[in-house]
Amino acid sequence: MSAPRQVKRIAVLVSIGRHPVSGAPRYSRNDAAALELGRGLADRHGAELTVLHAGDAADPALADYLALGASEVQVLACGAGEDAARVLAAHAKHCDLVLTGTRAEGAYDTGMLPYRLAAVLGRPLVGAAVDVAIEGSRVAVRQFLPKGLRRRVDSALPAVVAVHPLANAQPRYAYARLRGGAIRTVPATRCDDNDAPAWVLGAAERKPVRLAAAEKRSGHARMLSATTTESRGGNVVNGGTSVEKAQIILAYLREHQLIDY
Repeated sequence: MSAPRQVKRIAVLVSIGRHPVSGAPRYSRNDAAALELGRGLADRHGAELTVLHAGDAADPALADYLALGASEVQVLACGAGEDAARVLAAHAKHCDLVLTGTRAEGAYDTGMLPYRLAAVLGRPLVGAAVDVAIEGSRVAVRQFLPKGLRRRVDSALPAVVAVHPLANAQPRYAYARLRGGAIRTVPATRCDDNDAPAWVLGAAERKPVRLAAAEKRSGHARMLSATTTESRGGNVVNGGTSVEKAQIILAYLREHQLIDY
């Protein structure tokens, strides 16, 4: 009987996220959860942990991953017109387990990188992982399902696992680790993306939603209002401070249940 496969190398793929309000570059919360799970697995099994990023080594947001526990971030030079999946696959092919976030935050945001990476490597992919454990030559994953349900699946190693944003991980930021870590550029083979000319990249903008109070009158009353001129009520506030005006607006929104705080 052959000995069970021993996990020697674990790779975590990280990307650049953006703050949802200010838009400032920062670490991706999804990839931070994958990094925390990868650190725990590497410590328990004595495996080598490699943190990879395909992009620009000068991006200041990469230093956040050092503060989150990565001793080193290896950056593979990759431009907008290159295939990041193939660039990453060339460096992750020797790893027994590859962890990544479900999708990026503020980059391409397609969520296709884990699938494309698994296809290039020819490995199974397990998505929406909230817990990851290595059992012999297999990886056991507890998956996130809607309505609070969970499902346990396992796969043979080597494999690719995409970590869900609600994963059982609590990354901790430490400035001392940021100062002690390093960001290193490693040689990477240029892999052009043949589909890049067909894509148009731009910032995603959420359209504002107009708040409207629910109509509580009967149908007969609404028909009459369509043929006659009547006052709908409300207050016109010209005086008072900005705080008093804001309180009147909040009272109206709460009265009509347009906000819940």
